Amino acid sequence: MPPRWHWLLAAPLMLMRLTPAVADENSMQRGEYLVRAGGCFSCHTAAGGQPLSGGRALRTPFGTFYSPNITPDPDTGIGQWTDAQFLRALREGIRPDGANYFPVFPYPSFTGIADSDALAIKAYLFSIAPVRQQNQPHDVAFPFSWRFLQTGWKMLFFTPGPFRPAPDRSAAYNRGAYLVTALAHCGECHTPRNMLGATRPGMWLAGTQNGPDGQLVPNITPDPATGIGKWEKEDVVELLKTGTTPEQSKVKGAMRETVADGLKYLSEADLSAIADYLFAQPPIVHEVGPRK
Repeated sequence: MPPRWHWLLAAPLMLMRLTPAVADENSMQRGEYLVRAGGCFSCHTAAGGQPLSGGRALRTPFGTFYSPNITPDPDTGIGQWTDAQFLRALREGIRPDGANYFPVFPYPSFTGIADSDALAIKAYLFSIAPVRQQNQPHDVAFPFSWRFLQTGWKMLFFTPGPFRPAPDRSAAYNRGAYLVTALAHCGECHTPRNMLGATRPGMWLAGTQNGPDGQLVPNITPDPATGIGKWEKEDVVELLKTGTTPEQSKVKGAMRETVADGLKYLSEADLSAIADYLFAQPPIVHEVGPRK
């Protein structure tokens, strides 16, 4: 992917267009739905911990990262964040103090989230009970622990959003594309990465042996031999609702949590749209099996 410089210029214009999040009942309900779709509960809740209070460990080839507290606690969470700061985190991967987030936070996908959806997410998060819990420092070795190096990483691998629907595609396809590429960020787990941790062009959704916590992540392109090409649309919807494959086995690991904490709450129309998008992708022959 060629270097992208325009994100450095887009931020001031984006911030000028912001309107405050309205914390009414409708926006909070919609925000909870979007939080479920985005997998926030799984990633931001440690085993035995309070929901969304952070501390969930994620092992990667670069070290172990710990998710932050995103409850509205003013001291240890996001309770003092403004709308602009929240949007900048999702859109540009930048913290309120101006430092870069590591791309283990999937801002390369979240950058595509619409402002209205992002602000509904914020409205929901600010409606839940605050949890006072300090964030756990990442356990990442030098030089990968230097946040300023992420500026160069962004120039090489990051293209800022927002999502642009394809004018020649159906509404269902575009809804599925938005969910898969932005909100649900499926490609972050289902796409192999290069030695610098960026997703590999040409292998979109083709699966990897080195997924979160070193787990195998399957090929979900419509290749009939190594992907989901032999599945029916109803098979995909059923898996996203219940975690059950056409062979009647249950998904495991991170995908089990993704279904239980998030995807099973989505509407039938959204799950169907995800399936429409996946089956419209180019099939990629890529067998994902145990390491030898």
